[in-house]
Amino acid sequence: MNKISLKLILGLLSSSLFFGACKSDKTSEPDPGGQAKSKYVVMTVTDRNQPNGGGYISAFDQYPSGTISNVTGENSLQGVNGMAGWRPYGNWIFKMVRSSDAAQGIEKIEVAPNGKVTVGQFISSKNPTEAAKYFGTGNFVIQNETSGFYWDAAEPLNIQKFSPAEMRNTGSIELAQAVNENIKENDAEGIKFKAIGQKFLAIKGGKLFANITYGKTAAKQAGFFDDYFPDIYIAVIDIATGKHEKTIKIENAGGIAYINDNPMYDFDTNGDLYIVTQGTHAQGLGGKSKIVRIKANETNIDKDWTLRFSDFRAADDGKFVGVHAKNGQLILVLNTDPLTGGPTGNINSKDIWKFYSVNVNQKEFKEINGIPVGVNPGAALAVVEIDDKVLLRGAASAGVNAYFEYNYATNTATKSFEVKEGGTLTGFVKIQLK
Repeated sequence: MNKISLKLILGLLSSSLFFGACKSDKTSEPDPGGQAKSKYVVMTVTDRNQPNGGGYISAFDQYPSGTISNVTGENSLQGVNGMAGWRPYGNWIFKMVRSSDAAQGIEKIEVAPNGKVTVGQFISSKNPTEAAKYFGTGNFVIQNETSGFYWDAAEPLNIQKFSPAEMRNTGSIELAQAVNENIKENDAEGIKFKAIGQKFLAIKGGKLFANITYGKTAAKQAGFFDDYFPDIYIAVIDIATGKHEKTIKIENAGGIAYINDNPMYDFDTNGDLYIVTQGTHAQGLGGKSKIVRIKANETNIDKDWTLRFSDFRAADDGKFVGVHAKNGQLILVLNTDPLTGGPTGNINSKDIWKFYSVNVNQKEFKEINGIPVGVNPGAALAVVEIDDKVLLRGAASAGVNAYFEYNYATNTATKSFEVKEGGTLTGFVKIQLK
């Protein structure tokens, strides 16, 4: 299975993968008649400032090299919407935005042996009209080929179950009691929106971890940077029985994540789970943003380990937007300038995001050399692993649009391949066809 990392990405607003081969300027294109058993699949978005923007998905028989086009004729999928990110699982590709109309849900992308990419089945909300009122429908996690879980705004206090293989809903887990048990009488009037699993779903050791949302507004942005409580609540559910076992919390952290295809957490090689929190600022500009850990054989937050944005810069004027974990080392994307929002803000469109590595025991932030400062990856996965290589997504507002191969020994990155046509890189994955 390919390991996909969170990685790096900003939850926010989503604004916001290599190998081989020669570094020449030669263009490598997909072979329309190819019947290779493995495919290297590339996604681009034509407008990086549109989180649900259109773009292209193309399949390559071999690892791309040099400079390529992601617009390859009839074998490419041209999506009108939803090309800003995806969540692969094994040899399957899923995303949370339907390519035709930006509806929220779970869409499966199909790749044929000849390299033709098409839209597959789509799991929609039980009530699309209700789901359209809020963000988050389709936030999902997969346990195996026949079992997965997702959130549907039509039933905000339930977690839906589905079969990834059959792409159909298979029931739900009712969790209203788990949500309501944290609300005291004097809280009820201030909480306008409640949900479970809207922003965070993870599976670890037979348990399903799901964030509990308590929002102060009931508007479309409900649950995003309007948190009623200063702490983040996470329900722990036994998958075998569907029973809520307990609720844990991340103290004084504000919002846990933004909703897009970047899940904003990752498992280290030893099974430790690292979770990004986005901070307390009402516009999603950080403030008390941190990364916490649940150790491999535990279900509680590790009280002895926390990585704070203020450890990177004392002014605490930014946030974490994703994380990639491997052998005790994290790869992060951090803002080099204080974050600003609004139409002219820098959070999504300016080249202020830089890659750093952090050893989890030393907590020293080390700049990764060789890859330029770029824009917020948003829904895109900023770090992926393919063919046992770690690849960093390098995309600036002008100029570089490439994947870079990371070298752990030297803490440097080297350009692997670049895309000249089709838009900004938002995804790269290798799949095996049956």
